[in-house]
Amino acid sequence: MSGKLRSRLKRHLRTHGSEKPFKCDLCQANFKLSGTLKNHLRTHSGEKPFKCDLCLARFSRSGSEETHLIIHSGEKPFKCDLCPASFTQSGKLKRHLRTHSGEKTFKCDLCQANFSHSRSLKRHIRTHSGEKPFKCDLCLARFSQSGHLRRHLRIHSGQTTFKCELCPASFIESRCLKRHIRTHSGEKTFKCERSQESFSHS
Repeated sequence: MSGKLRSRLKRHLRTHGSEKPFKCDLCQANFKLSGTLKNHLRTHSGEKPFKCDLCLARFSRSGSEETHLIIHSGEKPFKCDLCPASFTQSGKLKRHLRTHSGEKTFKCDLCQANFSHSRSLKRHIRTHSGEKPFKCDLCLARFSQSGHLRRHLRIHSGQTTFKCELCPASFIESRCLKRHIRTHSGEKTFKCERSQESFSHS
């Protein structure tokens, strides 16, 4: 067996074992493969060398752009067996399933908050620290959550993915579309406590 094949076999065998010899010098994370450590280090540096050809989204890991493309197609192949929800990614379905179990194993050390997902806890901790690690490459804006940055990028691209089915209007954010739909339905959910008058917008 050649040296190259022996090296690939050794690397593959590590995926079956529990050994994690590749350690991150910046946090407590350990990995089975050097490539996984390399991907992880980009979460510290903020480097995002992979980009979507259809929008301004950028990614730290190779292959993430392929998963991201499902967002543009509107396809949601990962379906929940317990409710009508469906998702663009398997990881999102796994996280969603914890909402059915009610399991909240991730606890904040700074307050009483508990979360079903480690990612939710990490995001929550930024409300205490004020950290805003997600920065826009096109302006000086910074965000505490990646979703907020994604929404912001639509402002630069002019991408209006949320379209009204009743008229030609389209919007950058889903909440803007929801607010707009009330102009068609006449729904007035905001009530004045003093006069009992109702309004369609807060």
